[in-house]
Amino acid sequence: MHTKAFNPENSAVLLIDHQIGTMGWTHSHDINLVKQNAIKLAKIAAALNLPVILTSSMEENVQGPLIPELEEILPEAFAARIKRPGIVNAMHHDGFNHAVKVLERKKLFVAGVTTEICVTFPVLQMLDEGYEVQVSADASASYTKYGDELALARMRAAGAIITTVDQIISELAIDWTSPNGQISGYTKLPLDPTGQFGYRKTLCPNLSKILR
Repeated sequence: MHTKAFNPENSAVLLIDHQIGTMGWTHSHDINLVKQNAIKLAKIAAALNLPVILTSSMEENVQGPLIPELEEILPEAFAARIKRPGIVNAMHHDGFNHAVKVLERKKLFVAGVTTEICVTFPVLQMLDEGYEVQVSADASASYTKYGDELALARMRAAGAIITTVDQIISELAIDWTSPNGQISGYTKLPLDPTGQFGYRKTLCPNLSKILR
């Protein structure tokens, strides 16, 4: 048994600055896929009752609000989101720092925009403070592919696990025959507003309902 695994009872999800304006500045990945993966993380967290902290930076300015899907999926977390006035490292913001600490969970899934700024610096501090961190690389993005790769390498060297949304799903499922891991088939999800679609595996009946 993998005793150090992240599971719904010992982990939490932190989504940093998935804002409409900020996401539009990135060029390291297909931003529609990044958005869809961030939404998928939010839905998984909601279905499995993982604690979630949302944060934004200067959302009244060109960075804009968080993507509206986060409010639909996580209304309580959205209402309680930490609105930073421009602090780069979210862990330097008293409200965000306190919100992370009161979770009393030392295993954190983190994703955000941009990887090289808004994700890297808080992750480095979390690692310094003794947290175990998994960074979802495919739910994050940077201004350039080069900058994104360097940021991921820096976090990995500091002790972060660089992962993907599908790896996170598999780790949380633990056993596909368990309630959390039962496959309910493939769910058709829009990948972007143009009407492209992809098929996604879903976890457990509860998650299946959310993803439909």
